[in-house]
Amino acid sequence: MSEDFPRPLPEADETSQEFWDGAMAGKLMLMRCTECGLWRLPSRPHCDGCLSDQFTWEQASGRGAVRTFGVMHQKYHPGWAAIAPYNVTIVELEEGPRLPTNVVGIPNDQIRVGMPVIVEFEQHEDVALPKFRPA
Repeated sequence: MSEDFPRPLPEADETSQEFWDGAMAGKLMLMRCTECGLWRLPSRPHCDGCLSDQFTWEQASGRGAVRTFGVMHQKYHPGWAAIAPYNVTIVELEEGPRLPTNVVGIPNDQIRVGMPVIVEFEQHEDVALPKFRPA
């Protein structure tokens, strides 16, 4: 990462604060509807299944599979220049939601759709990013 151009990092808002607090603690936290049990991500005020506004925050398993991915060669922001090419991956969690992320720990050309993965967290000063590695 370039010190002159750090990568932009997400900032929690009121709706996503529990997700990011969980990530800092090494936990993948998701909203779960208390009416129908549907897991949801991103955080939002109502359930897509039953429209209930009742939910709890629960720790997800952290396991999933690569649903799709692409390898980015273009440097759209100078903060990514040092790590390009990098992958942008959609992981389908065992609980159902899909999470945009990166697969780490293997070369980009070894990533495969359907590959089982498990979460790990990339720690920064104020935020931890969920990344996935082969399971």
